[in-house]
Amino acid sequence: MQVTWIHSNCVAIVLATLLSGSPLPARAQAGPPFLTNDPGTPGHGNWELNFAFAPTIARDGDAYQVPQFDFNFGLGDRIQLTYEIPYAVAKGDGAPGHGGWGNSVPGIKWRFLDQGDGGWGASFFPQVQTGGSVRAQENGVAAPGPRYLLPIEVSKRFGAVDLDFEYGEYVPVHGPRERILGFVAGRSVTPDLELDVELYDDRAVRALPRQTTLDLGGRFRIRPGVIALFMAGHSIGGAPAGSAEFVGFFGVQILLSNYGRTLNTAEP
Repeated sequence: MQVTWIHSNCVAIVLATLLSGSPLPARAQAGPPFLTNDPGTPGHGNWELNFAFAPTIARDGDAYQVPQFDFNFGLGDRIQLTYEIPYAVAKGDGAPGHGGWGNSVPGIKWRFLDQGDGGWGASFFPQVQTGGSVRAQENGVAAPGPRYLLPIEVSKRFGAVDLDFEYGEYVPVHGPRERILGFVAGRSVTPDLELDVELYDDRAVRALPRQTTLDLGGRFRIRPGVIALFMAGHSIGGAPAGSAEFVGFFGVQILLSNYGRTLNTAEP
């Protein structure tokens, strides 16, 4: 397929970019626009606000988060409070689309290990996916709940390349357990541009979903405290019917200090 060929060549180009050149002071990281999270937190009293359009296109139906809201607040230097909710649109094959508010996800991240720039970092990030409304479930834009996500995130810099890893499990009140595994490698190629490659695996125990995606993306600093987010990818490895032929995340991140001003951060 031509799209797969183009994506594979883009992966090769990004990997070559990651491994070439000298290290830059800014740090690449997981988190939006990627599915994998990282141990980073906003800092005491600071906000990280993410607004995005996130499409998922599959043979048996498409889904769109238009938009996805992701709000994060720093409580101390190592704690992050999170609340995420999408307005979702689901469209079946040949059927009209339905929209509504999807599952909300509050959570709290604790960065329990921080060895500074270039050192090891690690966090625990428990989250709760609340149940959607009856109408949202009937329209296919939300799932029943609650279920609990219990992940660990680890990061480390090797030369110019930052590596982020996440492992976790969804523990539902009813239904199968689900395991997630994410890996992101990236680096800053200019003071304002970061490029990353992500491999993300989502496996339910003896049930769907069973999907592995390969994603390319990054961040571009438009101005201090305002960052463009972009990611595109697709399923790999003989994914079953219904798996995503395309996943994407296109949005903006706004960083605010505890005084309401945009942060003049050196990191994209």
